[in-house]
Amino acid sequence: MGYDLAQEIRELKKKKNVTILAHFYEDGAIQDLADHVGDSYFLAQKGQQEQANIILLAGVVFMAESVKILNPTKTVLVPDMNAGCSLVDSSPFDKYYAWRKANPEAIAVTYINSSAEVKSISDVIITSSNAEKIINSIPKDRKILFGPDQHLGNYLSKKLNRPMEMWNGSCQVHILFNARRLHELTMQHPDAVVIAHPECEASVLQYAHVIGSTSRLLDEVVKNPKKKFIVATETGIFHQMKKARPGVELIQAPVEDKGCLCNDCPFMKLNDLEKIKHAIETLKPEVKIDEATRLKAQVSLDRMMKIAQGESVSWPTVFA
Repeated sequence: MGYDLAQEIRELKKKKNVTILAHFYEDGAIQDLADHVGDSYFLAQKGQQEQANIILLAGVVFMAESVKILNPTKTVLVPDMNAGCSLVDSSPFDKYYAWRKANPEAIAVTYINSSAEVKSISDVIITSSNAEKIINSIPKDRKILFGPDQHLGNYLSKKLNRPMEMWNGSCQVHILFNARRLHELTMQHPDAVVIAHPECEASVLQYAHVIGSTSRLLDEVVKNPKKKFIVATETGIFHQMKKARPGVELIQAPVEDKGCLCNDCPFMKLNDLEKIKHAIETLKPEVKIDEATRLKAQVSLDRMMKIAQGESVSWPTVFA
């Protein structure tokens, strides 16, 4: 059944000229069906490069919004409009706007895990894969507001020696990794390489040999000659790691509750093949963004793209 449904979707998307972009945290069957699989930055790039007029984003809604912001003439679909994000939920527009207004001369650096509305009042967007380059491009005399992920922000602030005022948000998956149990696990597997996403708390990151975006962690598993890895991020990435390096031993980093399957993002896992088929057949749910909001959000996303590609940009002097 799974194979037949997947084949049916392949034929359907070819007939309707639909490109499927999938995030690393999606179920393996969805990743195998996608035309391109990657992290948030990669998916935003691919959305711009794609020739197809219809893009289905198998991920969460903020990712599809980013693709729509950068590609206003394309139809952007998601399998499930309920595929949200705890970081988006932690940064409602009205409160984020008030924070910005209280710091009008600061540069607002906003993680891509945010709503289109929050992006529209931000100066630049970052992903975990390009954050260091972007923050380093900001003049040293400018105050930085960083949100919504406080743990990513604290990691970057410490690594780059750059003070930043943090928003108090976090990823509900990554904050559940438990430092005490991780330490115990490293004692049981002293030959394992610990790799972690910077959305984890500092107490967890202290045990990591490698800290980076999902793409960076995948690259480490592929290139590191070691054969055992303890992985502190969402379990969907295991699919690509095993495909890229068959036989490698991957151990989930532990959470406090031994009986909790908390390494899975419940929002990412809302998507399935049936919903993807329905979305392609009906061209719904479609992501739509108010044009005034989209234009403002495009400024911050374009600034990210330019800096990431090595271009120079100008910075606003004050938030209006």
